[in-house]
Amino acid sequence: MTQLHKTWLLLLAFPLSVAAQDFNGTSKIPFDSNVKTGKLPNGLTYFIRKNAKPENKVDLRLVVNAGSILEEDDQQGLAHFMEHMNFNGTKRFPKNKLVDYLQSIGVKFGQHLNAYTSFDETAYFLPIPSDDPDKLEKGFQIIEDWAFNANLTPDEIDKERGVVLEEYRLGLGAGKRMLGRYMPKMLYQSHYADRLPIGKKDILENFKYDKLVSFYKDWYRPDLISVIVVGDIDVAEMEKKIKAHFSAYENPKNEKPRKTFDVPNHKETFVAIESDKEASNSNVQLMYKDYGLPKVMVTVDDYKKSLMEGLFTSMLNNRFAELTNSPTPPFTYGYSYHGRTYARTKEAFQSVAMPQEDKQLSALKVLVTENARAKKFGFTQGELDRAKSQFLSEYETSYNDRDKTESQNFVGEYQSYFLQSRPVPGIEWEYKAAQKMIPEITLNDVTSFLKEYIKEDNRVVIITGPEKDGLKKVTEQEVLEAIKINDSDITPYQDTEMATGLLRKDVKPGSIVKKESDAKIGSTTLYLSNGAKVTYKKTDFKNDEILMEAVSWGGTNQYSNEEAKKTNFANGALPEAGFSGLKLNDINKFMTGKIASVYPYISDVTEGMSGSATPKDLEYMFQTMYAYFTDLNMDQEAFEGYKQKQSAFYKNLSSQPGVFFQKELYSYLLKDNPRFNGIFPDDESWKTTDYELAYNKAKERFANAGDFEFYFVGNVDEKVIEALSAKYLASLPATDRKDKVVDLGYRMPKGDLKKVVNKGTDPKSNVTIMYYGDATYSAKEALALEALGEVLTIKLIEQLRENESGVYGISAYGNMSKVPYGSYFFTIGFPCGPENTDKLVTSALNELQKIIDKGPEAKDVEKYKEAELLDYKKNIKENSYWMENFTAAYTNSVSPAEILTKEARIKAVTAKDIQDVAKKYLSKDKVIGILMPEKI
Repeated sequence: MTQLHKTWLLLLAFPLSVAAQDFNGTSKIPFDSNVKTGKLPNGLTYFIRKNAKPENKVDLRLVVNAGSILEEDDQQGLAHFMEHMNFNGTKRFPKNKLVDYLQSIGVKFGQHLNAYTSFDETAYFLPIPSDDPDKLEKGFQIIEDWAFNANLTPDEIDKERGVVLEEYRLGLGAGKRMLGRYMPKMLYQSHYADRLPIGKKDILENFKYDKLVSFYKDWYRPDLISVIVVGDIDVAEMEKKIKAHFSAYENPKNEKPRKTFDVPNHKETFVAIESDKEASNSNVQLMYKDYGLPKVMVTVDDYKKSLMEGLFTSMLNNRFAELTNSPTPPFTYGYSYHGRTYARTKEAFQSVAMPQEDKQLSALKVLVTENARAKKFGFTQGELDRAKSQFLSEYETSYNDRDKTESQNFVGEYQSYFLQSRPVPGIEWEYKAAQKMIPEITLNDVTSFLKEYIKEDNRVVIITGPEKDGLKKVTEQEVLEAIKINDSDITPYQDTEMATGLLRKDVKPGSIVKKESDAKIGSTTLYLSNGAKVTYKKTDFKNDEILMEAVSWGGTNQYSNEEAKKTNFANGALPEAGFSGLKLNDINKFMTGKIASVYPYISDVTEGMSGSATPKDLEYMFQTMYAYFTDLNMDQEAFEGYKQKQSAFYKNLSSQPGVFFQKELYSYLLKDNPRFNGIFPDDESWKTTDYELAYNKAKERFANAGDFEFYFVGNVDEKVIEALSAKYLASLPATDRKDKVVDLGYRMPKGDLKKVVNKGTDPKSNVTIMYYGDATYSAKEALALEALGEVLTIKLIEQLRENESGVYGISAYGNMSKVPYGSYFFTIGFPCGPENTDKLVTSALNELQKIIDKGPEAKDVEKYKEAELLDYKKNIKENSYWMENFTAAYTNSVSPAEILTKEARIKAVTAKDIQDVAKKYLSKDKVIGILMPEKI
């Protein structure tokens, strides 16, 4: 179901007779007429839609209604293994020709080209250019080969075992260990509990080739396959291609039935309490499983019931959000929902929370109590009105942007329709349906769900968390006691009075003193009476989106070393206190149904705000900015609540080996920096954190709006943006002070360094290779260093993954920065087996050395260019890309019009440019960090 929306006026455009006819309760939900769908005689289903966003591009998807649930005992993991094999070679694209070809037309492996395997399905993603008939034809050849013409030779299968085993290794850890122990209770007596898609290690290592071949032949067959085509295409032509490529294939003569597997019901309440020394946080999950199969939406009444359920869930979760924003939050987050479990055939009402490590029982009690409160007393009219307003606003936004929807969003909808029969009426129908149905929904309609969902059988409680000395593990009896509720102790929810506005101070408008236009990029700059600047660019990329950024030089580099350490972890708490005397819950309640948000921040060299809004709610975004500048609350209780939530999240984070590795590596590299206070807070850093100091320093940072530049990109109305800028931004306090970038002079150590960190019991390692240092910033070199990262990634995948089967994923990345000082940074990173670290480090450095010595291969440079140009052509029509350009231009003190030269600059990158930056910056002084398991 698409996102939700609002606007009562459009009801006037729909005659009542039409609405009554279209939304009769027993009428079937229609199928979107914008979609061409059909079924070939062999049973293959297809969906085709013309959609011009992004332009000249098409999303192809092959969906197979088969996953790990269909594996035999000796095939566990082979559904996923088959997914891997389809990228390794097919009839028309043997060995590694597939990835090589797609890279040559700008499709990045793992980023654009991808796939996944789950319990019930396998899906392959192939976005390609649609403006070239040859590329389109090859795209169809690829998905046809994936479906029916994979090369499953013994040599290629054996070669891929190493890659799949590396992916298996990646999943090892506390989460998987605990999952393996509680899954049999969660999915009691279900086949799903025995069919995790990654499979079993011994089978992956030793399965006979025919087992994979038989899985492919049994389940990759026309009647279980869907081909989805959405993009800038001719629908009739695509239908012809589907018929030409897929009609000739037949289903097996003795085809296996595509069984469904139930999750049996049970009278008991199962309790799973699992802990692990590497668990990074505590989680509580309460499940009430439905008795029957998931209900499919077929009629208009079904759709209306789904709206009721959505409103019910929204109201319940708003209560949980209020609790998390209280001075004594019971958990970092908590929510309830009704939806799928791991199994396609079983849904459940589920409540989830992440509490502090010693507050699992009390968090569970809160979840149970709030569910019981809603079950007994229902909701208030105010809660329902706000939820309706929010839903209608979201529906309105989706409707307003219906012609700006990305193709990939449609693809996902049609996949759900094929696999799970989820209706696809289209946003036009859904919007009209919501406009009619939501106002009709009453409190009685939304109070019945919990009476249906909550029961004393078919219930599972799962508690997971860290295991360490001094931390008492809860018992099953304690859990069972916690979920018992004394009905007489429950009181109704008290809905507080809603605020009447966001500001409590009068605003004395300023003025616009000068206005300039930049015809090249279509932007306008306003110079305000207080010295601030506003630059806006009107676009038609989204009808209902305006993005905002405000930025000023300064940041925490203006603080003393001691001030920086004391405020480091308190700065994030500042917005939690609210503004204008309103608490966060007051603000959230007032803003329900209004789509506008602002987030203030303080970085090392800048302070600023980020935000977004619909054109209709733009003034609320301006009011929020004004309040953050002039009337930020100071609330010690809010800080304490923030600290509790952060502690629950961070307290045991370093028990994860990967996180511990990063913590130790950067602690080693930043040990001589007196401002370094850890990469995340611990008990000691909280003791020295000074919230009042952070508040006062933030007030200083935002005391001078005249030093700020404000940027707006989106569907901007010129008269509106100018009026709001004069009223809310030109009126902000200002001084003559102009902060500059401060380079404090602290640097990470130089030289060839190596840091080995031992953590974890699983046989898994992680490698980080870094090059960094001071450099005179050059836009040309910066682009060449980025290109080097992309080109080297191509070679690393070829060598370390495809040739050596030593890694699942590997990447390289490079960039240059201008502030606070000119610098370069380049990194190579990959996970692997501990026994292979030295060999793979050598291989990675050898691939880099080849580029240093001989330069990159011409074909790899062209692959980089094709991919970057494709991304650029897509990005140049997105508001976020233009906003990033404005802020980057501010940071680098260049013209925003340089965005228009990006295509030419990409095309101008040469192999020599890439070789030169590799030779100049990556020939010496590197850091190698290696995570190894603990020695046992």
